[in-house]
Amino acid sequence: MSTSTVLETEEHQALRAAVAALGKRYGRAYMQSLVSEGGHPRELWAEAAKAGFLGVNLPEEYGGGGAGMAELSIVLEELGASGSPLLMMIVSPAICGTVIARFGTEEQKRQWLPGLADGSLTMAFGITEPDAGSNSHRITTTARRDGGDWLLTGRKVFVSGVDIADATLIVGRTEDARTGRLKACLFIVPRETPGFQRSRIDMEVHAPEKQFELVLDDVRLPADALVGDEDAGLLQLFAGLNPERIMTAAFGIGMGRYALGRAVEYAKTRQVWKEPIGAHQAIAHPLAQAHIELELARLMMQKAARLYDAGDDAGAGEAANMAKYAAGEACVKAVDQAVHTLGGNGLTREYGLASLITGARVARIAPVSREMILNYVSHQSLGLPKSY
Repeated sequence: MSTSTVLETEEHQALRAAVAALGKRYGRAYMQSLVSEGGHPRELWAEAAKAGFLGVNLPEEYGGGGAGMAELSIVLEELGASGSPLLMMIVSPAICGTVIARFGTEEQKRQWLPGLADGSLTMAFGITEPDAGSNSHRITTTARRDGGDWLLTGRKVFVSGVDIADATLIVGRTEDARTGRLKACLFIVPRETPGFQRSRIDMEVHAPEKQFELVLDDVRLPADALVGDEDAGLLQLFAGLNPERIMTAAFGIGMGRYALGRAVEYAKTRQVWKEPIGAHQAIAHPLAQAHIELELARLMMQKAARLYDAGDDAGAGEAANMAKYAAGEACVKAVDQAVHTLGGNGLTREYGLASLITGARVARIAPVSREMILNYVSHQSLGLPKSY
């Protein structure tokens, strides 16, 4: 029995089992075939939506499940553990759905949340810029007023799923009329808006969701494209980043569990000497360590989700960063050890583990590097001075 059952309700355990059953029907082979064919996981996305899994965190009055990050992270983790994670879950219901549910106008909620919940609409999220990287204070995508409209100009990189998303939630900056300083703001930009251009980035990571660079050239948006209050943009932005980190942790834990499961299965049956190789401590102990570290990462993810769902944004910020860090490290180690356990077979297409070597690094690098998380913990948790 997993240690998670100590902390989860019967409803959580039932959700975990139901999602695991769905994931098992698709699995790693499904995702690999999509990658080779250049397709998208539409069937799995639609079935997960129909079962109520995609919108489980969104408000009931807008077609969601009325639950929270605790439940949504279970969904992504279990799909990942089956070999078929849905990366867009991090972006569409977790980041964009959360921001709109918490800060959007009534019209924005009615327009977007039911579709995000039932899977008929998806929304991408654009924050990273070529010259800003992890420094969100250097974002140069700017919005200026033009009559009753907004004009948005700038560039974004590493934006997932723009080709399939109906819109992108763009993080820009507006000028404060009183101080002249630039402040964060968020805009919903529909995919076919004039001046909104995308070009695909050629990635080594094998995933159905493609990465894009965006160019916004005086993109004209109506006044109601602005999400929430112009003066509360930073607060709204961070409300989306905590779910992003929690869900990235779920993504990493799920991938790590999948890799570990394949390695354990192999180690139980692969026989070179008298006993299966799993009887040898050089094989068994590293796998046991990987399991421990994944379980520890899950505990911090559960803490982060509980704090976030309870409305403790500050507490959730620390825990979400720690969870994302722990899950990224645990995922990379689990995948590495799984490949090593299988030896040459770990590098074959048949076993489907080799492509996870690059995929696992996503949990370390995105949406924020482990070094920036260490900065956060050293400054916010330990009170150490900043170097920047």
